[in-house]
Amino acid sequence: MIRLALPNKGRLADATLELLDEAGLGAARPERALSSMIGDDIEAIFVRAQDIPEFVADGAADAGVTGWDLVLESARPLECALDLGFGECRLVVAAREESDITSIEEIPPGTRIATAFPRLAADYFARARKSVELVPVSGATESAPRLGIADAIVDLTSTGSTLRGNGLREIATVLTSTARLIVRDTGYPTASAVGDVRIALESVLRARGMRYLMANVPRDRLGDLKSAVPGMDGPTISEILNGGSMVAVHAVVPASRVYRAVADIKGLGGRAILVTRIERLMP
Repeated sequence: MIRLALPNKGRLADATLELLDEAGLGAARPERALSSMIGDDIEAIFVRAQDIPEFVADGAADAGVTGWDLVLESARPLECALDLGFGECRLVVAAREESDITSIEEIPPGTRIATAFPRLAADYFARARKSVELVPVSGATESAPRLGIADAIVDLTSTGSTLRGNGLREIATVLTSTARLIVRDTGYPTASAVGDVRIALESVLRARGMRYLMANVPRDRLGDLKSAVPGMDGPTISEILNGGSMVAVHAVVPASRVYRAVADIKGLGGRAILVTRIERLMP
């Protein structure tokens, strides 16, 4: 039995549950209960994303899914077992558009900076050798300059639209974050069980953006096939019952190359071309 800490709400929670479902680890998010079972050997507990680093670091969970920004802010001894790729955002420094501050170098000593990430902000300004006053806030950071609480902020953004809507402009990026599968230690006794979860999730992520292509191709054009359909380890060739001069070709190709691969196969005299999505892919 292993315990997996998952975010209980928001877009991060939705994307996490979707990934788990695609990996065959579908978890039902309970309305009132804290946890639910995934199969017979995984207990999913649903907590706030910002609390997940603490749960994993303290051993209350064997692994968890949360934003890397929250892991770094926690400063707990945690490791990334897998970058899940979704939930991408940036932790940025932003100042009022009407201010004279357009870069970190122009921030004057004593500038008040509102942020929900005081540890990361302090480290960033220390590296930049800037003496600022941090104003910890727990929410609505982007409104702090307008309310006179601070002169600038350090906050998360995805598109920058919220910052612009509050009269702010980005002047620097502190870090880029994505959702990660985190563990306390890769040598932890349950690492093999957590490793099974990691492999299942990784197989789904690897399959995204890839397609399975099948076609019948003239046997005498196989010499030209490798460049047209390289595949992962080269295309797989098999005989067709009563196929005569034709053989069957199977290959995994990037979705972005499918249109070109299909055109090339047609140019080689190929036919009966089939392209389908892949649910999971393991090397």
